[in-house]
Amino acid sequence: MRSTRALVKSFLPPRPKNANKGTFGRVLVIAGSEKMAGAGVLCARAVLKTGAGLVTLALPKSRQCVAAAALPEMLTLPLPEKEGLASVRAVSVLQKFIAQFQPSLLLIGPGLSDAPFIIPFLKENTLPAVIDADALNALSRQKDFAEILGERFPLVCTPHPGEMKRLLKQSVPTGEAGRVRAAKALCARTGGVTLLKGFHTVITDGKAVYINPTGGPALAKAGSGDTLGGMIAGLWAQSGTAEGFSLKTALKAAVCGAYLHGLCGDLAAKRLTDRCVLASDVADELPRAFKRVLAR
Repeated sequence: MRSTRALVKSFLPPRPKNANKGTFGRVLVIAGSEKMAGAGVLCARAVLKTGAGLVTLALPKSRQCVAAAALPEMLTLPLPEKEGLASVRAVSVLQKFIAQFQPSLLLIGPGLSDAPFIIPFLKENTLPAVIDADALNALSRQKDFAEILGERFPLVCTPHPGEMKRLLKQSVPTGEAGRVRAAKALCARTGGVTLLKGFHTVITDGKAVYINPTGGPALAKAGSGDTLGGMIAGLWAQSGTAEGFSLKTALKAAVCGAYLHGLCGDLAAKRLTDRCVLASDVADELPRAFKRVLAR
């Protein structure tokens, strides 16, 4: 099924007039390293721009001040680090934060590089999760990543074709039918929703399949995937808080996130050309994208 404006409009979470920031969910973003501190900022900004109530960015302690200055609307959680990467000791810091502040869901992966805490943390995690980038790469190096995830929590995996190849240990076809098969194969392994990035992004829970029609070469730029991950997490925080965190709300958030992300890229390209669009420009187009989707 092709995603449409009407479908996305019907999937968008409600915005009640008597809401407070808790109504729209609290997102924990675990992202960034010494060399890729901006990844977490891009994610967190997209979380907030899509309408989530609160976001906390967990990143190596040495990058905390830089990130906080870049996005004053977010909270930050400094993580223990070693050689510019969050260390294994970050697991206990994250667990204490989750127990105390009870975030609605987490987004993990962008810019983490090969930080050693990723797998130990995922083995213990029970929060709904958007798993992206280096978290997917860390899982792909495990003998059985399905056992690590254990179907303990609803999740959305957002691989690009290279990450999908590493996860499935086989090349990803370029045709639509083959891409759908690959996405369903990952769903079977994780028990979650898969969003396979690329032109005509595939979103599936293993049964329903949606093909995203928006987006183009303007999105072929570093940081674009970080913004997409943040959009999905922000939308899921809202729909999950309203309707419950499940594969149903995960699928809705992924469909809406892909459509809005692509639409933002298209709108930014009209203003800036395909060549000049940055990932931060994509998030800047969210107000116009929402207005277009929600128009009567």
